[in-house]
Amino acid sequence: MENVNKILNHPKYKRLLNELSQLEINREFCNHTIEHFLDVARIAYITVLEKGLGYNKEIIYSIALLHDIGRVMQYNEGIDHHKGSAIIASEILEDTNFSHEDKELIIKCIKEHRKESDDELSKIIYKSDKLSRNCFNCKSYNDCYWDENKKIRL
Repeated sequence: MENVNKILNHPKYKRLLNELSQLEINREFCNHTIEHFLDVARIAYITVLEKGLGYNKEIIYSIALLHDIGRVMQYNEGIDHHKGSAIIASEILEDTNFSHEDKELIIKCIKEHRKESDDELSKIIYKSDKLSRNCFNCKSYNDCYWDENKKIRL
C-alpha cells in the first residue's frame, strides 16, 4: 500500500493529524484520531469484501485516512470539514502515484461522506464512518447531538 504510506508519512498530513489531536484534546464527543480513520477504512474494506465489490483497498484506506482531516480547517477557519478535507486531500494526493481518476474518486467520496449518496463507494464510506463509533459505550451518549437513529447500539 505504497500510496497509503505516502499519505501517512506526508509532512502536511502528520502535522494536521497532530494539530487535530490538540484541537480536540478537551472534546467531550468522539474524537477524530488515526484510530477512527483506520476503523473507517477497515469497516469499509470488510463491507466491500463481503459484498464482493471490486473497489481497491488502497483507495478505500486513502479515503478513510483523509475524510476528516479537514476538521482542522473547520476549527480554525469555519470551513465545513468535508470541504476542508477535500482541499487538503487534493494537495496530499499530488504526492502519490494514484491516477487522475483515482484521485477524483477519493475526493468525491470525501466530499460525500457526510450524507447518504447515490454513489456506492460514498455510501459505504458514510455507513462505515457511522459504524466506527462506539456510541453504546460513550460517556457522552445522552448529550450527543447525533440523531438517535445514527447512534450505534448493540
